[in-house]
Amino acid sequence: MNITKDTNIGDLVAQNYKTASVFKQNGIDFCCNGNRSIGDACTNKNIDTDKVLSELAEVSKQASGANIDYASWPLDLLADYIEKKHHRYVESKASEIKPFLAKIANVHGGRHPELLEVEQLFNESVGELAMHMKREELVLFPYIRKMVTAANSGTSVQAPFGTVQNPIQNMMHEHDTEGERFRKISKLTNDYTTPADGCNTYKVTFAMLKEFEDDLHLHIHLENNILFPKSIELEEKLNAVTQ
Repeated sequence: MNITKDTNIGDLVAQNYKTASVFKQNGIDFCCNGNRSIGDACTNKNIDTDKVLSELAEVSKQASGANIDYASWPLDLLADYIEKKHHRYVESKASEIKPFLAKIANVHGGRHPELLEVEQLFNESVGELAMHMKREELVLFPYIRKMVTAANSGTSVQAPFGTVQNPIQNMMHEHDTEGERFRKISKLTNDYTTPADGCNTYKVTFAMLKEFEDDLHLHIHLENNILFPKSIELEEKLNAVTQ
């Protein structure tokens, strides 16, 4: 793929997830706000566009053996993967991180009151994510699987919510909310940097929070930039056949 300032960030990361590291290093949101050009994102951040393009070109040259081509996966497989890999990750890691975060907020909150806000934001996030993922698992993902079955069998399927775009719009709005919440957490923790008086538990907690955010970025990217647009495209193809 020829990368220029007009290249869409979400499309680029969908084709080569290794490029996500460049956007992260430059503070450019590639998941929730991936539907914009590299040039626009750089201008908004007051970053040298040519520098970012050079870094992207360098990353793209690297061996891509470990790069997973999620965009080539069948939609039902991708939905299964997101559910089993990322949804389960959120569920298991949230219960692991919460007591650690509560402990450092209790011990260090007096000197670092920002920890109290970080704890509140994280607890709000995992609560909202739990409901968000359940709606995907019970409503959106089953319909996506039905569309794949219909396409493979030459049959039709009727969306109980009018069009797949309706739940997708809701999911993307909720993604934006969680993306913003974690931007606040990252800012409050100075990008998960343990202060000089921080203990080992402090350090471990911040490392887990950073890993959680990194996984959430990939999770949202897979949905916003691959699963959702391809699902809309599939629905349009199915509708065209039945008309």
